[in-house]
Amino acid sequence: MTTLMALYEKPADQAAFDRYYKDNHLPLVRKLPGLKSVALSKPGLEVLSDAKHYLVARMEFGSVDQAKAALESAEGVAAANDLANFADGGVQLVLFDEVVHVI
Repeated sequence: MTTLMALYEKPADQAAFDRYYKDNHLPLVRKLPGLKSVALSKPGLEVLSDAKHYLVARMEFGSVDQAKAALESAEGVAAANDLANFADGGVQLVLFDEVVHVI
């Protein structure tokens, strides 16, 4: 399983961010080809560093190649271009392949 995480910094207007994300951005994200799931973590997000994250969006794909293809697709470009409309606090994208080890 491959995970793409979007780490959103605290926006200037949290209510406007929440509305825009739910009504406009999330529908774009859901159109990404190969997307298996999306999960959001908020509120009460606790980061064990100096970062001031507001929202974490976790998107799962079948492989790194599928995730990269989704980001390069028309839908991925539309979602990336949409970030300027609401993510004024900034956003960091992290892509990684997961291997689960049972302990």
